Parts: sequence; structure tokens; C-alpha cells
Amino acid sequence: MPQLSPITKQNHADKSWTRYSSYAFASKNNLAPVAGAEIAKAVHALPMAFVKQQDSFLLVAVLSLIPGTNLFVAPDGRWLGGYVPSAFRGYPFQLAKTEGQDDLILCVDEESGLVNDDKSAGEPFFDDTGEVTQPVKDILNFLNQVEQNRAATSVAVAALADAEVLTEWPLKIKDQDQEKPVTGLFQIDEAKLNFLEDEQFIKLRKSGSLPIAYAQLLSMGNIQVFEKLAKAQEQAAAQTPDVGSFLGDDDVISFQ
Repeated sequence: MPQLSPITKQNHADKSWTRYSSYAFASKNNLAPVAGAEIAKAVHALPMAFVKQQDSFLLVAVLSLIPGTNLFVAPDGRWLGGYVPSAFRGYPFQLAKTEGQDDLILCVDEESGLVNDDKSAGEPFFDDTGEVTQPVKDILNFLNQVEQNRAATSVAVAALADAEVLTEWPLKIKDQDQEKPVTGLFQIDEAKLNFLEDEQFIKLRKSGSLPIAYAQLLSMGNIQVFEKLAKAQEQAAAQTPDVGSFLGDDDVISFQ
């Protein structure tokens, strides 16, 4: 679990931070939340699904069918794929609620290994006048945009659930000589979607749900990339040069 600490002058005026150079921190995340604004890029590289959280559904990128593993992260921390979900882009920063407050505030993971006690060892949190530095402001702006977009995405996904067009995705994984079902992942029921009454279909269009529905259906074919990723993992573990050819160079996401 990350040790999140609110960024304050009292705690961070004399500290600095270092940008991550490895995705090892995401190596155990087999799912990652997806915001609507990144779907156009994610649909080409990642299988997407819906997962149920209490009484609601969440749109996620599926990074492995085995909990606690991420096939997109190589043993040396490189990202094996063409797109990195926004959920990993702000590390070691995160928006979180603190005790006694309802608003999300900018925090940093003190256990990330990227927070330095020496202000000159990396990028400072605060400048010499006591103001938050521009790089930290940029990260806060990015995380705020992601959060706002996820909120809008949640509304659109809720409309899909209300229309009852979500169904379990019948996936299986091989375990030695046996096949075991994968549970907990949901997909769009294309037949139900196509036969919705006009009123329901228009409601989905107005709520912004249809692009999400069609993107999820299109992304399902990306599940086949897991076989390539497994081989890339083996090559990376053996330090095979060919692994580099599977890496993507897409490191930027825009929420405009």
C-alpha cells in the first residue's frame, strides 16, 4: 500500500522528487481504470472491460487475466505496449482525501523511492519564494483533469448498466492441462445494445455511453496481445534485444 502524504510546505519545502523511470510500481496491477478521454488511444492497444464495484461498474484496461500480475510491465520495468493508461502517468503523485476533508488533495507516495530529503537532489516541491513549482502544478492539473473525466465516464457507464447491456465476459485461462474461467469481467452485450428501444438508445447517446460501448467491443480483440506479451516477458527476462521492438513511445495524454 502506498504511503500517501499531502504536499505541504511544512513537510516538503526542503524536499525534492524524481520522475519515475520504471513502471515496476505497476507490475502487480492487472487492471487500471480508464477515463473516457483516453479511450481513442487505449482501444488500439489494450483490452477493456467493466468491473463491478459495490453497486456500480467501472471501465478498466485489462493488463492480465491473473490478479497480481501485469503483462505489460517487463521484468526490468519497461512498458511492453503501445499505450500507458493515465492511471500510471502521475506517479508518485495521487489525488486523495485526507482525514476530516471531503475534497481531493494532491499527495505523494513517500514509499515510492522518488521523494528526496535533499532539495537539490531532484525537482523541488516548492520554489525559494515558498510557491508550488510549475512541474507540481502541471501534475496537479493533469490529475484533476483525469479525475473530472473519470467522473463523466462513470455517469456514462452507469447508463449502460441501467440499460442492462452489460454481461459477463466468458474468458478462460489455461492452468497446466486445465482451463479455468475468469470471473469478474463484464463486456457489452452487442445483441442487446442493437435491439434497444429507440428511447433507450437515444438516452445512451445523450449520456455519452455509445462511444464507450463500441470502444469496449472493439478492444476485446486486443486480448490476443497477451500471448505476445508473455513471450516478450520471457525475452526480457533473458535480456533478449528483440523486446525493444515491442515497446511503445506514447507517453503523453491530452484531456482537451
